[in-house]
Amino acid sequence: MAKDKKVEQITDMDVDFTQWYTDVCTKAELIDYSSIKGMFIYRPYGYAIWENIQHILDAEFKALGHENVYLPMLIPESLLQKEKDHVEGFAPECAWVTMGGSDKLEERYCIRPTSETLFCEHYKNVIHSWRDLPKLYNQWCSVLRWEKTSRPFLRHREFLWQEGHTMHATQEEARAETQRMLNVYADFMENTLAMPVIRGRKTDKEKFNGAEETYTVECMMHDKKALQGGTSHYFGDGFARAFDITFTGRDNQLHHPYQTSWGVSTRMIGGIIMTHGDNSGLVLPPKIAPIQVIVVPVAMHKEGVQEAAEKLLETLKKAGIRAEIDLSDQSMGWKAAQYEMKGVPVRLELGPRDIENGVCVAAKRTGGEKLTLPLENVAETIKTVLDDVQREMFDKALRNLTDNTFDAHSVEEVRDGCQKGGFARMMWCGDEACEVQMKEQAGVTSRCIPFEQEHIGDVCPVCGKPAKQMVIWGIAY
Repeated sequence: MAKDKKVEQITDMDVDFTQWYTDVCTKAELIDYSSIKGMFIYRPYGYAIWENIQHILDAEFKALGHENVYLPMLIPESLLQKEKDHVEGFAPECAWVTMGGSDKLEERYCIRPTSETLFCEHYKNVIHSWRDLPKLYNQWCSVLRWEKTSRPFLRHREFLWQEGHTMHATQEEARAETQRMLNVYADFMENTLAMPVIRGRKTDKEKFNGAEETYTVECMMHDKKALQGGTSHYFGDGFARAFDITFTGRDNQLHHPYQTSWGVSTRMIGGIIMTHGDNSGLVLPPKIAPIQVIVVPVAMHKEGVQEAAEKLLETLKKAGIRAEIDLSDQSMGWKAAQYEMKGVPVRLELGPRDIENGVCVAAKRTGGEKLTLPLENVAETIKTVLDDVQREMFDKALRNLTDNTFDAHSVEEVRDGCQKGGFARMMWCGDEACEVQMKEQAGVTSRCIPFEQEHIGDVCPVCGKPAKQMVIWGIAY
């Protein structure tokens, strides 16, 4: 298909990026709206993307020693109140259960917005000795946050995620776990989702409620806004003290364990759409695409074409490629547009002349380039093509991030640059008042204090005091 072909039903992304995004979510059959505001229906194709993400990450977690558990979805109000900073942060978004059948409950129950308090209640019962540590638990579940505004995948009232919660004997072990899991997320996003990230620490103003330190991976979308891809939190022993969790150490003394939590959610699917999509629709990284290859017979009514296409399909499947075939009576133009819309990485066309010549034609979703491939050893060839698509997607996204990250030496430079789109790198004194002033005057938030620091000035441009570190600023989803 032509490189600049547009699917008629989709708004041009350069005209209205927000409407384009919504069009892709619905027209590519990822999601549908329910009768409850802010609660969405994950359609089979959208949920299949999440299943592939879940399958890969779950294997990585388990390889590092984490075990899956499942805790209740309701949190007693008295339990939630035990960690003051934590509950204050989530209070505006909590949804409460007050009735059980026709009876009023003696205590309100919060539908979990996150599960730190539940894990702490459990850990108090199962951690007694240093031999019980570390506890490396993970939970796949949904959580509920009563958001005022909602957007598919980016901001749901109920959304799917995983939340890791670990306990350690020493702060050194807990800090190492916090960093390790951040790197798991960063590597996954870059190597699997083809989304380049900036790794760094959140400012105290932006860190997770109740955490001592929050680390993040920040991504740049096609429209040059920021998306927080995943976070990893170091809690110190604050929750352990609040919940009176103790263990007997090797020294026969009582100690409080040190805690971490870390999570990613279906928001990543929104990130995939906004990082890689184009005016023909969705563009999916091959590693998580539900359909990696779609086989499309050409002139299927002619003798032997359907049989040859089905044989090709079986060859691909036996090689472990997620492949499907379209035997419908729709036109070739419709089929091409349909699978471009759904972001299928490779479309394989096979017609009578191709069969005679012992070849098939592969159309790559990245740019629409067509390749004539021998049917002999076609599965191995297609695996190479899929690798090429994966790499091309990452390289394009990396160029977007690199080309639209700039150094700034004044609030005005940050404001003007970020309004056009992009990330600003600017020195900062570390004072929260200057961070607040940046939001008020430049309309940006601090995305992170990147691990890779560069010295681009001696003073904080906001207040003129000596600068302590470089911060990434941007407009975020």
